[in-house]
Amino acid sequence: MRRVLRRLTPWIVLVVLAAAVGWSRVGGDGSGGSGGEVSARVVRVVDGDTIVVSIDGREDRVRYIGIDTPESVKPGTPVQCYAKRASKENARLVAGRTVRLVSDAEARDRYGRRLAYVYRSDDGLLVNLELARTGYARPLTIAPNVAHAGQIAAAVASARRAGRGLWSACSR
Repeated sequence: MRRVLRRLTPWIVLVVLAAAVGWSRVGGDGSGGSGGEVSARVVRVVDGDTIVVSIDGREDRVRYIGIDTPESVKPGTPVQCYAKRASKENARLVAGRTVRLVSDAEARDRYGRRLAYVYRSDDGLLVNLELARTGYARPLTIAPNVAHAGQIAAAVASARRAGRGLWSACSR
């Protein structure tokens, strides 16, 4: 019996570790980590890359993965070029709509905001990518959340070459 137990111990440890890693990657708290997905209603738009949503009656702040828009509400920071336009465009795209929030490797950032790729539920539009494509956002890649980094970088490069949005309005 001891011999069998010795043989099985490494496998048991491996299974327990794999289960623990899997549990931590999905948040362990239902917050939807790696590949987690949840439907939500947009309650309000904070700025160009942040929204507040309602999930099962509870509000949650969502930060878009992969993009950064000019600051319009950051304390101690002046309103940046194109910030108000980016915020208005984000509102046009998602305000009052039902969206699908898809997480990447990390469910939340250091400020407690849910990190997500935001898809409109009615037509599947990836809002993060659309804001990049139309020149309202710059790329912001923070590993390990990189599932759409290539697509976003290509969209931003195209917008920049074409002088769309902030790329023509704001000098660096």
